[in-house]
Parts: sequence; structure tokens; C-alpha cells
Amino acid sequence: MRCPKALTHRIVFHVAALLPLLWLLWDLSQNQLTANPIREIQLRTGRYALTLLALSLACTPAYRISGLRQFLDARRPLGLYAFAYASLHFLNFMAVDYRFDFSLIREDLLEKRYAVAGFATYLILLALAVTSTRGWRERLGKKWKRLHRLVYVAAILGVVHFLWQVKADATIPVIYAIAVVLLLAFRLPHLQKALRKNNSKIKRQRSKPQLKT
Repeated sequence: MRCPKALTHRIVFHVAALLPLLWLLWDLSQNQLTANPIREIQLRTGRYALTLLALSLACTPAYRISGLRQFLDARRPLGLYAFAYASLHFLNFMAVDYRFDFSLIREDLLEKRYAVAGFATYLILLALAVTSTRGWRERLGKKWKRLHRLVYVAAILGVVHFLWQVKADATIPVIYAIAVVLLLAFRLPHLQKALRKNNSKIKRQRSKPQLKT
């Protein structure tokens, strides 16, 4: 019996989101995480979190351009996967790298600006993940939308965290920065208006009866 198309898409989506974790676990089991595995885990989980966060920001513009509802449906799970990888990133920092030595952690937060930016990013993602359910949306009402606009702040802080952490070649963080800036630019009022107009046009075209040939 074949799976319905929607279910197949969901399975493919979740497998794709989990592939980086499986790849990381495979490399860990094979001792292929460079000479400094703790740092490699830290870098990978951070990049995965930032990538998924950027993809969640891309969902609304993609929907406006294409009219495909699937993009909007993917927005929440992408955000939650971004939070999951950010949690692994944070846990690796706290438990593996610093072994829950809170005096050292506090020292980092006071002296290293990248740690402050990273911690602030994680706190925002935590708040958004906790309040992502329908129940919280109903409880918060209009405040829910304002709260979840903090995802833009999280994306900016995440990029800043990455940029400040890199000591040599900043090419990859700069690419992330450009991507996030472009995605945020889609939120500018005149672009939003143009995208909404495009979306309405697509909906009208799809609602027109198709002539049989």
C-alpha cells in the first residue's frame, strides 16, 4: 500500500532534518571529528541550527512567491529542529566542554562577546519553542505574534555569534549573514506588498476553471 503524498513529503522532510545529526553521530563513532572533536561538534551543531533557522525564515517568502501552502506548513517544524540543534550546541558547550563548571561559564559570559550573543540567541529560541503550540497561541492572543517576531532577532544574534567566534576565515559566517539579511529584507513593507499581490494573483489563477481540451 502506497503512502499518501503528504505523508511521504513529511517523512522526507523529517529524514532530511535529521540527516546532519546522523552524519555527526557516524563521524563520532568512526573517530572522524578532527583532532578536536568537542570543537567540531560545537561548530557543526551551531551551523545546523543556523541553517534550519534561516530556512524557517525563507518559508514565508517562498509561500508568497510560489503560493504553495507546504512552505508555511514547514515553518514551525524547521524552527523546532533549529532549536533542537541549538540545544545540542548549548549542551555540548555546558556539559562536554565546560563540564558544568558554572564559574568558568559565568566568566565566559562576562568576558567573551560571542558567548553572550550565543546565550541570548538560545534563550530566544527556547521561548519560541515553548510557546509554539496552539495552546500558547490562544493564551497569548495578539502578543503571540509579537513574541514570535523575535525569531528575526535570534537569526541576527546567531549570525553575530558565529562571526565573533571565528578567528581566521570568516567566509562561511559572512555567507550566513548575507542570507539572513536578504531573508529579512523580504519583510520590508514594499516587498511584502509586492509578494502579497503576487500570492493573490497565483490564488486567482488556480481558482479559475481549467478548460478541457
